[in-house]
Amino acid sequence: MSQQETDLEQLNVFDLSGFAKLITLLQEKGYTTVGPTVEEGAIVYDEIDSIEDLPIGLTDEQAGGKYELRKRNDHALFGYVVGPHSWKKFLNPAGLRLWQARRNGRSFEVLEQEAPAPSYAFIGARACELNAIAIQDRVFLKGSFVDSDYAGRRQNIFVVAVNCGQAGGTCFCDSMNAGPKAKSGYDLVLTEIKAQKRNLFVVEAGSEAGANLLHEVPHEPATEKQMARVSEVVSDAVAQMGRQLDTRDLQSLLYRNSGNGRWNEVAERCLACANCTMVCPTCFCSTVEDTTDLTGEHAERWRLWDSCFTQEFSYVHGGSVRSSISARYRQWITHKLASWVDQFGSSGCVGCGRCITWCPVGIDITEEIAALREADSGLSSILRTEEKE
Repeated sequence: MSQQETDLEQLNVFDLSGFAKLITLLQEKGYTTVGPTVEEGAIVYDEIDSIEDLPIGLTDEQAGGKYELRKRNDHALFGYVVGPHSWKKFLNPAGLRLWQARRNGRSFEVLEQEAPAPSYAFIGARACELNAIAIQDRVFLKGSFVDSDYAGRRQNIFVVAVNCGQAGGTCFCDSMNAGPKAKSGYDLVLTEIKAQKRNLFVVEAGSEAGANLLHEVPHEPATEKQMARVSEVVSDAVAQMGRQLDTRDLQSLLYRNSGNGRWNEVAERCLACANCTMVCPTCFCSTVEDTTDLTGEHAERWRLWDSCFTQEFSYVHGGSVRSSISARYRQWITHKLASWVDQFGSSGCVGCGRCITWCPVGIDITEEIAALREADSGLSSILRTEEKE
């Protein structure tokens, strides 16, 4: 076995000073370090300069339509779940200028694009989010057409993942086989543990770049006890999952229930506000908008996040294809959990629970699937009884 292969398999450990050194090294290598920080009462992803910018000693309580930060009884750096932001804000920005042009006599001159996006180091990415990035990779990189902007941003990131030590009230990543332990898609993965009132981080390299960087960080081999704590931390998170989603025969369930009355029931509560799609780490709907200045001398074309919950999104000549809220909710959940598999080979849901937490009226995707399954089971029983008669 080569030294590189040994490094990739070895579990090591460092303390807060080692973590601080890690962030400094990434910055010295030209990465813009972004990670979780507190802003306006929520944990969001933004540029950070040091570990002091992290939400130290904070946790988040989440339920349907509820999000609240609270203090912990320790100084954990990653003692919370996920907030309203996902990493797609850096890889697939909410607003992207595709081109700009200015008048040149009787024609227009297309201007050069701005400098490429910076190289980002993602600090604190969770397993569900790594799976979400992999899903967006399939959307933007693995199809017949490659999104050049996404490709450029994607190839310049360094990922420091974190295994979840606790789950939130709306988490169900275990049901989607998307967490809470990070299995791939990272350069380094950390597990935060406590030892003699100290913050320690068991670290494992997942790439050559990660192994090389770890060589520059003061660390030592993890003990058997520390390695065992990694499994215990992840098991604790699984036990704390606030939701479950039964994925058995899910595609067929949704396809054969397109006319189920449940869609009308959920539409009575749904505000069609698009919060669920905005916070979702995998949704990728967009629109294109052309603008000009008042003089007509300058024009731009922008790609903007959009949502299948807006009536305009499915508008064609003569009207909207999905004019009712029930049709739009059905479209979203059926695409996310069924037709997404047909398109991209996997579910479009990673069980992060954001769509539940940030829905103003607390609509719960796991409850909706359970209700459809119950209605479908009842209908099947009726049909079987009629067949016997």
